[in-house]
Amino acid sequence: MSIFAKLSSIFHDDKVSTNDKINKNIDAEKLAAAALMVEVAVQDGEFDDAERNIIEKSLTEKLNLSSEDAAELLSQAEDKQSQSIQILSFTKEIKNHFEEEGREHIMEMLWEVVFADGEEDNYESNLMRRIAGLLYISDKKSGELRKKVMRENNLL
Repeated sequence: MSIFAKLSSIFHDDKVSTNDKINKNIDAEKLAAAALMVEVAVQDGEFDDAERNIIEKSLTEKLNLSSEDAAELLSQAEDKQSQSIQILSFTKEIKNHFEEEGREHIMEMLWEVVFADGEEDNYESNLMRRIAGLLYISDKKSGELRKKVMRENNLL
């Protein structure tokens, strides 16, 4: 089963409160990944349309969500991110449900958000190092994913 098929089929969290109700097509792991993407996007002090578009594109293309579900997930992720004081809960959710390959795919999605505006801010770099460590992704692998995204965006 591919990582994206796994993302689409992982269990639905029955412990979700009414305030955090997730529709049937969006599960806790996807919400955690989206919240991390929002966290990365806001690190430079701005959450602009380019970053929003990259996140929605990643959610639809890589997590196989409809446009409506991606928009709803992004909205929920923004709420989660604004309420959270730490990234540990997001990374723990991802770490507990994904093998190394899946965590690397999520890390790549996060790098896409970093470079959505064409540049990498020091705060974003710092956050990405912390996230890589929390997801048990080596600095070397994170650097490879960073360079891959930079090449794809003609930034190298």
